[in-house]
Amino acid sequence: MSQKQMKEAFVSNHNGTSVLEVTQGLCLPALCIVCRGLLIILSQHLCSSHTWRTRFFIDFVFLIIPLVATLTILSSFVLLEHLAVIICGAGLFYQIYCRRTCARMPVQKMLEKFLKISIESEYIPAISCFRVINSTFTAIAILAVDFPLFPRRFAKTELYGTGAMDFGVGGFIFGTAMVCPEVRKKYTEESRFYYLTKSLYSVWPLVFLGIGRLVIIKAIGYQEHLTEYGVHWNFFFTLIVVKLITSLLLIIFPLNKSWIVAISIIVLYQLALDFTPLKRLILYGTDGSGTRVGLLNANREGIISTLGYVAIHMAGVQTGSYMLKKRSHVKDWIKGAHCILLTAISLFISLYIVQVNVEVVSRRMANLAFCIWIVASSLILLSSLLLGDIILSFAKFLIKEAVVPCSWKLIHSSVTNKKHLESLVSEAERKEPSLCLITAMNRNQLIFFLLSNITTGLINLLIDTLHSSTLWALFVLNLYMFTNCLIIYVLHLQDKTIKFW
Repeated sequence: MSQKQMKEAFVSNHNGTSVLEVTQGLCLPALCIVCRGLLIILSQHLCSSHTWRTRFFIDFVFLIIPLVATLTILSSFVLLEHLAVIICGAGLFYQIYCRRTCARMPVQKMLEKFLKISIESEYIPAISCFRVINSTFTAIAILAVDFPLFPRRFAKTELYGTGAMDFGVGGFIFGTAMVCPEVRKKYTEESRFYYLTKSLYSVWPLVFLGIGRLVIIKAIGYQEHLTEYGVHWNFFFTLIVVKLITSLLLIIFPLNKSWIVAISIIVLYQLALDFTPLKRLILYGTDGSGTRVGLLNANREGIISTLGYVAIHMAGVQTGSYMLKKRSHVKDWIKGAHCILLTAISLFISLYIVQVNVEVVSRRMANLAFCIWIVASSLILLSSLLLGDIILSFAKFLIKEAVVPCSWKLIHSSVTNKKHLESLVSEAERKEPSLCLITAMNRNQLIFFLLSNITTGLINLLIDTLHSSTLWALFVLNLYMFTNCLIIYVLHLQDKTIKFW
């Protein structure tokens, strides 16, 4: 076998892991973000403000290194990681509580006062964190999968199963949908078609990137997982089709009915898989022999699975609409997080029923079970991030003037006038520079994704990843993530947003 064939075989024919293990891995970053925030609050109280180098180091240690470890050497000890992070967070929270600067009062009264506090934020921090976590997991996994220390059960599944990497594309589409222009209400009823035109125009960078990736991959003979999308199709082409279809759907159907559209699409698609030759076409081609002759046969997985991703996008739109509802107090967000968590649990129960009675999860087909799994996992991650931000908000309530980037701003007043609220935001919070890796990555998410893909390709061309030792692989992975994150961080510090549309 050639080196290319060996690498393709190394990432192919895997059956995934359990839904529970993937969920555990997804929830770990939320705990790490809480610990990172508590450390920042405590250190601000004990010493002077940090330099950008110190803040970058803290963010990298708490946000990136645990994810690298989870996907590699600590993959079998995720629960122990959870326990260690929880103990660390509890210790930091205890120190903050002992040093609290708020008015001394009984715990019950303190909680009652906290629940009535107003929150002022230009965006929902949990959504930014969700998008960054998904990007980080993807960036680590696309390189780590080429090294022997990456557990094969985490790799993309061949036909059925739930691999950790299978969440990547679905989670990316769900996260993008939550902040799409329609959700953020960047249009009026009269200008819907104007924004449709703008949406059509906005996909040209994706067209360029999709074609560019295809040409480069074929030109250099880079290894490919053929059954992921097909011969010519790739992730960018899926994004293009999803963007175009959902833009049309959101003109036809009201925003608050997106969940009905999502359910209708995925149920009809599953019925087509079960009662028409569609499933056979995806698996074996038009002639039943697995042929790749012709455009449809060559790219059947990528083209047909787009329907499942459209349903995921519409579910993300519904979630984004719910998240952006006006909630002015902490207690309102607790109710919102509780509702999202209950929905996620209900979807996991539905997933079990569907896998037993209909069909198990298949990333290759993006079937009903796959879409339920992606949405349920996304909601679990989102609810854990919301609950984590509420914990951070309480810590900021205990330590006056504390500032944590990419978290809610607390308004210690019952006043609801927006201008007055903004005037009440602490002086420290207004002056504090946004030294935050999460904000930096969220700001240039597409550039981070492209940079990760390019550096992954270069490392694969320069290093024999298949025969790398554990220590060497860990060094390469951490250096790779450190370099990519530092570039994005520096761009953010220089107030640069790289956008082509």
